[in-house]
Amino acid sequence: MTRVWLLPVLLVLSGAVVATGPALRGEPVEAAVFLLLFVLLAGMTSPLIFPRPVPAAEARRRSAADGRPVVYWRPGCTYCLRLRLRLGRDASRLHWVDIWRDPAGAAVVRAANGGDETVPTVVVADRPHSNPDPAWVREQLPPAA
Repeated sequence: MTRVWLLPVLLVLSGAVVATGPALRGEPVEAAVFLLLFVLLAGMTSPLIFPRPVPAAEARRRSAADGRPVVYWRPGCTYCLRLRLRLGRDASRLHWVDIWRDPAGAAVVRAANGGDETVPTVVVADRPHSNPDPAWVREQLPPAA
C-alpha cells in the first residue's frame, strides 16, 4: 500500500521545496504555480485517478459474467495513465486490477509477458494484450445496457 503513494508524496514534497525559492523571494504567484504543477502531477500518478481496483480473481469472475475486459495496471505507469485518460468515462466499464496490491494480478501479467510486469495488460476473452491502443480497448467493450 505504501509503494503506490511513494511517487505522489515525493512529487508533493518536491513541489513544496521548489516553491519555497520563489516564495522566499517574494513571488507568491510563481510559488503557487510551481506547487500547483507538482500537485497535479502527483494526482495524475496516484491511484485516485483510476477506478477502484478489484482483486484478480474477482475481476476474472466479473469479466466472465459481463464480458468486459480486465486491465492490469500499476500506479505511476505513464502508459496506464494514457489508457485511463483516453478511455474517459468508458474506463469505469472495465475491471481494473492494481498489480502492486494484488500478487495474483502481478502473476497473471508476468505469465502473459514472458516474466515481465508489462502494464497495462488488457485481457479480453482470456487473451492478454500488452499496452493496447485505447481505441481498440474501447471497441472490445460490450454495448451499454
